[in-house]
Amino acid sequence: MIHPVSETTFNNNDVQIAVNHLQNNNVIVYPTDTLYGLGCDVFSKKAVNRIYKIKILSKRKPLSIICSDFTQLSEFATVPNSSYRLMKDLFPGPFTCILNATNKVPKLLISKQRTVGIRIPDSPFILEVVKKLGNPIITTSLTNIDDNYITEPTELYHQYKNQIDILFSSSTSKTKPSTVIDLTRNEPIVIRDGLGEI
Repeated sequence: MIHPVSETTFNNNDVQIAVNHLQNNNVIVYPTDTLYGLGCDVFSKKAVNRIYKIKILSKRKPLSIICSDFTQLSEFATVPNSSYRLMKDLFPGPFTCILNATNKVPKLLISKQRTVGIRIPDSPFILEVVKKLGNPIITTSLTNIDDNYITEPTELYHQYKNQIDILFSSSTSKTKPSTVIDLTRNEPIVIRDGLGEI
């Protein structure tokens, strides 16, 4: 099912539909400020396992999460003061920050180094969904058979319609992944160059 949505002028019904799916252990596709994200409630083990299967990923490869704000983020990651100041400039925006995970992060989503990737995208719709859900959600991109990012919702739906429960489609073009920054060391290190510029 495709559900058109505006990322900025969405209504409460759009948000509630997404929340209902997430609360029912479903897997959704949604627009962000970078690419479309594949996601579920981080505490739904059943849905998280579905995402690993859809992505054909080893469970040793951790998945990133979206938090609604810094208050929620601080529950799932340890944020040093120096990193906090930088993140205030980056979020909300097209960045993924690698941080030391707290015990609240499900073990399946933590790397061997006990870190977690966290986003607060500049996407009011999905941030409101996460806020209303009360839990972070998984965020990972989808690719085609050539391992290229899929940027168009119609192509996403055509390829994954039998594996997802709903796709929230936006008219805004999605072209690049987020910039990934490791903030677990003394100095920030860019792991992947993406849409976000530092």
